[in-house]
Amino acid sequence: MHYILSILTLRTKLVFLFLALTLVPLIAIGFFSIRNTERLIKSLVLRQLENIGADKGAILERWLEERKQDLQVIAGTSIVQSMDATAIAPYLSLIQKHYGVYKNLTILSASDQVIVSTSTTHDFAGSTSWEEIGGPESPVLTKIIYLDEERESIFQIAAPIFNSGARIGTVLGTVGTNNIIYTILSVSLGQTGECYLVDSDGAFLAHKEPERILSENISQSDSFKNIFGTRDRSRTYLDYRGIEVLGFSQKIGGTDWYLVVEQDRAEAFQDLEKLKKYIYLTLLLASSSTFVLIWVISHHIVGPIRTLSRSAHTLANTDHDPIATDLVGTRRGDEIGILCRAFANMALKIRERQDSLEQQCNLKEAELEKTGHTLKQFKLIAERSEKFAALGRLGAAVAHEIRTPLTSLKLFLESVETEIEISPEYAQDFMVAMGQIARIETAINRLLDFTKPKDLFFSKIDTAGLIHDVVSIIKPLANKQECVLQMDLREPLPGIAADKKLLEEALINLLINALEASQRGGHIAVTAMADTLRIADETKPCVRIDIQDSGAGIPEEHLDVIFDPFFTTKPTGSGLGLPMVLNTIKRHEGEIRVRSRLNEGTLFSLFLPITPKMPETYGRDTADR
Repeated sequence: MHYILSILTLRTKLVFLFLALTLVPLIAIGFFSIRNTERLIKSLVLRQLENIGADKGAILERWLEERKQDLQVIAGTSIVQSMDATAIAPYLSLIQKHYGVYKNLTILSASDQVIVSTSTTHDFAGSTSWEEIGGPESPVLTKIIYLDEERESIFQIAAPIFNSGARIGTVLGTVGTNNIIYTILSVSLGQTGECYLVDSDGAFLAHKEPERILSENISQSDSFKNIFGTRDRSRTYLDYRGIEVLGFSQKIGGTDWYLVVEQDRAEAFQDLEKLKKYIYLTLLLASSSTFVLIWVISHHIVGPIRTLSRSAHTLANTDHDPIATDLVGTRRGDEIGILCRAFANMALKIRERQDSLEQQCNLKEAELEKTGHTLKQFKLIAERSEKFAALGRLGAAVAHEIRTPLTSLKLFLESVETEIEISPEYAQDFMVAMGQIARIETAINRLLDFTKPKDLFFSKIDTAGLIHDVVSIIKPLANKQECVLQMDLREPLPGIAADKKLLEEALINLLINALEASQRGGHIAVTAMADTLRIADETKPCVRIDIQDSGAGIPEEHLDVIFDPFFTTKPTGSGLGLPMVLNTIKRHEGEIRVRSRLNEGTLFSLFLPITPKMPETYGRDTADR
């Protein structure tokens, strides 16, 4: 014990001390309060159950005795003794209506033959032979049976009919247990209190749930042991439902019936549960108050000592900045305050020396970092310059190799158009061919513009018309490849301010790529809709154009480099198509996104603001160039 106390911190010792002084008495008081309250509640509930059981048992015994007397009176009337069915029938109907408790009244002859009955159906409970029912002097009760069609159990009271000292017949009164349940066994004992009848075998005779009657019994439950056993009646037990209850039972005189009154323990001990919650809440508040008090004491005594210890450790550790002057408070005037100020003064001088050394190191590191950053920028500029230089050389070579024969071809076709009459069936193909030659010339110029971009010429463009024009250009190529080219323009589709020529080239480039990626019989979808684009912290309205193909897709490792100049996976590709598309979209302050999965196709999404932030030239159509 001494060793344990020696290794405990001062704060831990204070916690144990205050908890022992505050919680132990409260726990003892709460424990005895709960025990005494539980005994008191159990005593009250059991007394209430006993009173209810005794009252209900007495009422039931008196009620049964009254029914016996009813039948005895009926058996002693001259009308019944006459055994005349025509005279007895209205009398029995009047009796049944007057009392309202009999389901049926029947008169039997001495040979147990039915003479008259108030019901066409005869549900006789057990034997109807008087010798088997009982002696000849007083009425008796038959066993209870259950009627499935009426969902009710019944029993009969039999009384002998005498005339001149000889038994000439029997009167049977059929009584339903619903009368007992609703008028006698119903109890007002919370929401779970109930009262029911069982026989000596534990079978239900009368219950608020008819399906249990004579189909279930309580012989295997603690309720049965509570009735016939010698266990402590003041203890709780599990009833036929498996729920813990308090109960009381009483035998009904003159029968083999037992009346059981029970209430769920959870409901009976609701007030006890509330008391437990109050006690637990008190303990919680006491614990919280104890910890608050400990915190206050620790803040003024233990806290400064621990802070001084951490500061000394920090000061001794050369890998950390000695910040003891910030950790140790110096406003107190007692001995702890004097010690803290002395330590802080020492730490301040050490910190000043270390700060001087750190400043020198930081200056050197800053110079090195600045030099490295400059070298990195120079390297990036050199790499970019090398790429653009190569692109410029490539553009010049392409222009030299293609422009001259293309010009000759264009002049030849123009001369053919003027000198030879073209038949109407080839006129459209001729115009398409001339348009494609013009597009090739534009592509060559755009290749050169990639290294030295020209100014954009903005105009108000009908987005739907732009897409229709591009699709009409690509349609013959798609038909030749037997690809389905589908267009979906979702209204309302706003117009945009853009360079029409550049956007046409970008869309044509993407559609050609989609055709090249798709196999024969593939599917290409062009969809346009109004959308929004977030630029910096601002959300702007835009037009979104999706180009979806059913091709082989782009490998995941290529998605980050497909827009790099000269990157291509095509044997004859130059790797400039997608960079030029990206350059066009970026100059329109838009955004391009790509999604692709192998063997599932690729989706290019173009986001074009309706009005760019700062158009380079606005109001001039591209045809003016």
